[in-house]
Amino acid sequence: MENNTLRILLTEEGADAEDVAELTGFLRAELLQLDVDDVTSVPGGEAPPGARAVDVTAIGALLVSLGTSAGALTQVMNAVREWRGRFRGARPTLRLALDDDVLEISDATPEQVSEAFDLFVSRHSTLGA
Repeated sequence: MENNTLRILLTEEGADAEDVAELTGFLRAELLQLDVDDVTSVPGGEAPPGARAVDVTAIGALLVSLGTSAGALTQVMNAVREWRGRFRGARPTLRLALDDDVLEISDATPEQVSEAFDLFVSRHSTLGA
């Protein structure tokens, strides 16, 4: 099976590049605890394809190599959901992309996020199968 890569872009309105880098680092550390091949931080000046035309220094970008584990995507999505759920008040906007499928979450309730994440995972449930 090929190695699938999930791209995660993180932005936070009003935050500076240092804050976004710190948030991205915390998320990366959590994702590295999972059954994934690797989690690579992408420097701001090298935003991956699909990054919007905003100040790229205000974008945190991670590339998550899911490997061949059937449950890796589910684990990653659960970890991202829990990580995002710990924020009070303003939450970072997340843009998740796998192949040509993109999910963007900004102002959403925890229930809406869970539903969107579950749908995203179900669309890719053949990964590793």
